[in-house]
Amino acid sequence: MLVLAIGDLHIPDRALELPPKFRKLLAPGKISQILCLGNLTDRETYDFLRSVSPDLQIVKGEFDLSLSLPLSKVVTHGSLRIGFTHGHTIVPPGDSDALLIAARQMDVDVFIWGGTHRFEAYELEGKFFINPGSATGAMSSGWWAEGENPVPSFVLMDVQGTVLVLYVYQYIDGEVKVEKVSYRKGG
Repeated sequence: MLVLAIGDLHIPDRALELPPKFRKLLAPGKISQILCLGNLTDRETYDFLRSVSPDLQIVKGEFDLSLSLPLSKVVTHGSLRIGFTHGHTIVPPGDSDALLIAARQMDVDVFIWGGTHRFEAYELEGKFFINPGSATGAMSSGWWAEGENPVPSFVLMDVQGTVLVLYVYQYIDGEVKVEKVSYRKGG
């Protein structure tokens, strides 16, 4: 099963659109479910994501207009429980101990968060942590080193039983680069 994790789009406030090469890759009929980590701030992008997969799960980011969105959700694929949240409720932002506490509270194997606009993926105490970054490369309010800019990115997860293969898509210098990372529950 292919699951897309995407977030921090900030269209049109901080970015004009998804990179066209990303839009082309996200073809309808291939992705079973989308986990949107919030800051989906325009109807056109919502409609586009819904066309990619009708199973669009969204959590609230700090700039989403809808008050009815939950702050976090849990989905189950195979034997993996996957929790996701925007990340603005994680204090300090992106802190591995704070993320581990949130993952334990949600009782999940995989924890996905956003808000920092930076891709990350790592394993800690048997759990897998993923931040897909900002799909548009929108600037964040966090600190960036001089000369460093957000890299547009999203992740596609291939979930098969206890194994999750993560494909990281990054838009660098006008080209889409893909990286692969694997996680096995209990392994």
